[in-house]
Amino acid sequence: MQLVSSTKYSKYGHEDMSFYAIYDELSCSIRTTFNSSPELFQRFLLSAAYNYKSSMAEGFGRVRLKGWQQAAVALGSAVGALVDPRRADLIAALGETTGKPAFQRVLQRMKSNPQGREILLDRPRVISKNVGHAWDLPENTFGAAYAKFMGSRNFSPDDRPPVRFMETDELAYVAMRAREVHDFWHTLFGLPTNLIGESALKVIEFEQMLLPMCFLSVIGGTARFSDKQRVLFYRHYFPWAVRAGMKATDLMCVYYEKHFDEDLEDVRRRWGIIPAPVNLV
Repeated sequence: MQLVSSTKYSKYGHEDMSFYAIYDELSCSIRTTFNSSPELFQRFLLSAAYNYKSSMAEGFGRVRLKGWQQAAVALGSAVGALVDPRRADLIAALGETTGKPAFQRVLQRMKSNPQGREILLDRPRVISKNVGHAWDLPENTFGAAYAKFMGSRNFSPDDRPPVRFMETDELAYVAMRAREVHDFWHTLFGLPTNLIGESALKVIEFEQMLLPMCFLSVIGGTARFSDKQRVLFYRHYFPWAVRAGMKATDLMCVYYEKHFDEDLEDVRRRWGIIPAPVNLV
């Protein structure tokens, strides 16, 4: 499909060059949704991109989508994520556009919890400059286990995509927090980052937050399993994940960064964590 040329929008002036970058980014994410209607596709991109630019000018850096635009982004992200599950940006967009009610519930839970309120007040970010000291902690600690998990996979805490489709600062932070503690949960539950491990963690995340994206990710993930993987998942991982998600404390109300220097097994017991069976991972 031929996209409109930027020269057709020269009337907006050179100061709008950032618009074209936003336009291109959105088009890459959801192009497949509108293949049958190029005009609708372009109209959506123009509207969403200018909404994005307006929000950037107001200092929020988020896109304000109308109802039909939100549905289009959700659908396009879902299709794209199924085609390429490695697209973290599409998975993130799907989580945001379908997860507002769930994030609102999580926000209220955090406001009702002392440690949750502290997190909302401080708004800690899981980024290198804030968690780098974990690499220097004793081997038995939660922080060291997290550092080992990240280092062995060449992961960086700075690689998470930004939140773009939440309406308020509070909801945007809750969505970002949920995204950034994902690797803490991998560490605590002892789950690998392969397809089975990620699908099992999505079951736990669904039980903790009731995010539709987690449910959809499990469906999409299991659809890609081999017969052997499917048997392993539903016979062992799925029932374990259901039990683990129910037994654990409210994991969105845990200030993980303040427990880096504590023994891993101690924090697991305190937070009701049931590690994945060793023989399965």
